[in-house]
Amino acid sequence: MKVKLSTSDYLRNSDRFIDGLDFSDPKRLIIYSHPKWLNVHPAILTLLASMALKAGKENVKFDNLTALSGAYLDRMGLFNFVSEESPYNINKKEESGRFIPLTIIKNSIEQSKFITDMIPLLHLPVGQTDVIKYTVGELIRNVLEHSQSRDGAIVAAQYYKKSNTIRLGICDNGIGIKKSMQKHWQSRTKTDLDAIKWALVPGISGTTSREGGTEDNAGAGLFFIKSIAQIARNYFMIYSGSGVYRLLLHDKRVKNPRLHSNPDDDRHSDRNDAPHFNGTLVAIDLSLETKTEFTSLLSVIRDVYGSAIRERKKRKYKEPKFV
Repeated sequence: MKVKLSTSDYLRNSDRFIDGLDFSDPKRLIIYSHPKWLNVHPAILTLLASMALKAGKENVKFDNLTALSGAYLDRMGLFNFVSEESPYNINKKEESGRFIPLTIIKNSIEQSKFITDMIPLLHLPVGQTDVIKYTVGELIRNVLEHSQSRDGAIVAAQYYKKSNTIRLGICDNGIGIKKSMQKHWQSRTKTDLDAIKWALVPGISGTTSREGGTEDNAGAGLFFIKSIAQIARNYFMIYSGSGVYRLLLHDKRVKNPRLHSNPDDDRHSDRNDAPHFNGTLVAIDLSLETKTEFTSLLSVIRDVYGSAIRERKKRKYKEPKFV
């Protein structure tokens, strides 16, 4: 396996990073990097960690890691996944800064502890933490319930003071969205991209073919998270198998971005020709400038969610039935 890190590996440039991935030879991982400067989204770090877990610590090598900014990889805990020693002499006492280093979560107890512990590390006002707790909780729950990953969920986050934005990433080495969805929705998930889009539809769950999901899983999580990013005019991306779906930024002149139950109606880019990744990577940028209270935000999203399910059930009821 091979990864190339550049000077601007953020969600707006995700296609360039993804095109440089090579998942062949899963027992070996080489991480190439720009010699002078690195800018890496936390989601990319979670993908690197997942690849390192698959290859094994002793089979991970860095190539040309000379950039001073590469110390960020150490600070975020990437060297815990490799046998190679870090070339950077960083002050570990500063790790209580505005970031969450790479963390593995394998069960609901670890999930609850992680969410409780992560908020103080970000040094944010109480009113700005609810949306983060909700988002992280939903993403981790999705991995634990659907991915069948023995390695659990790999999570990382970074707060950027200048833009008042938090960037989150979560990755797993599980079965991927397509395989998870096909048990109940085979006709809707012919390709990896089909499966990603169907998983984003409100009320669709991989645990049942029932519209609106079940009591335990209503098929709301990914739709809610995409909607939160949309209202905040931020990026959101899912990469699984050969499929990639990326929500694009909304025109700032539009006061209230419209939420859509069909992900094809959103301003987005997608592809089904990415290097095949067996697991799932989810990345999101959350602007903390959003003025809408979190409870009001969820209320708006729930209205769209409920309306979408009712409309689909109505259409299904009207379909002709042949006896």
